[in-house]
Amino acid sequence: MLAKAADVIPDGDGWLYEPKWDGFRCIVFRDGDEITLASRNERPFTRYFPELLDPLRVVLPERCVVDGEIVVPSPGDGGLDFDALLQRIHPAESRVRRLAAETPASFVAFDLLAEGDEELLAQPLSVRHERLRAALRVDAAQPVHLCPSTTDHAVAQRWFTEFEGAGLDGVVAKRLSDPYTPDKRTLVKVKHRRTADCVIAGYRIHKDGNGVGSLLLGLYDGDGRLHHVGVAASFSVKRRAELLAELEPLTHDALDDHPWRDWAEWMTANAAATRMPGAGSRWNAGKDLSWVPLRIERVAEVTFGQLQEGRFRHGSQFLHWRPDRDPASCTYDQLEVASPVSFRDVVGGR
Repeated sequence: MLAKAADVIPDGDGWLYEPKWDGFRCIVFRDGDEITLASRNERPFTRYFPELLDPLRVVLPERCVVDGEIVVPSPGDGGLDFDALLQRIHPAESRVRRLAAETPASFVAFDLLAEGDEELLAQPLSVRHERLRAALRVDAAQPVHLCPSTTDHAVAQRWFTEFEGAGLDGVVAKRLSDPYTPDKRTLVKVKHRRTADCVIAGYRIHKDGNGVGSLLLGLYDGDGRLHHVGVAASFSVKRRAELLAELEPLTHDALDDHPWRDWAEWMTANAAATRMPGAGSRWNAGKDLSWVPLRIERVAEVTFGQLQEGRFRHGSQFLHWRPDRDPASCTYDQLEVASPVSFRDVVGGR
């Protein structure tokens, strides 16, 4: 099941609300001792999260299919660590085993698609949800959790605000009467959306080779260092060409005093070895993430959903230029940061 975006959490009878996790969507298939982990698009996950297999055998029914999310909690009482989760997708078996011990993952279950010989896709969510609660042998010692849920709109609204501090994306609303509908946008997701004024420090050419594909965003810290915090993308074909012409004058002598000059020069020589701001992608090894530096003169207002480890999670959307803003004024101080919340508080639905 997929979700369509909304600006507010829907209210009224017949809704079930859950936190929106910031992890890897995962379908778990269990047949006795055999367990397979796969993404919604059937990408194999099993080899990357070996530490989940035995706990899933303890918690799940003997034969079942469960929909949920793989996340990596931060150590101690921290929230989610998406960067650590990304690092878990690695081709080297030795690294996978080491990270499984250093940054162990958890699985959050939120739907039961089959149990035994019974397929449950056509059953309403209310039935599937009760079956899931009854089927899981939840054990506090295991990294397998039942997703918290509520039918109370006020509680969902509180979760939307408070759970951001644990690194969650927002809230998902599901109709209790709906069957499970793969690849259809029958859920409603409400994500955090804020704006920030960012330095435009460079751009990447679109993958088709024509025009600007994304703008590289920067913010200054308290010591005056410019950090790469994300990208703004999703421009129309026409706008990509316009941006290329509009920004061309700023490419002249851009590296002379550029704060990312070392990155740019290292990228040219070692494009496959670095992640910021130009690097190969672990999700698409053939993707070109090289970038064109710009003189530090332009400021843009962009949307962002969440700040994690000093970077915007997910893509940002360009809104408009801010000619009234000095690039030096684009600092982290302008951003609202949620109070920390632990992963344990989230799975406990507090």
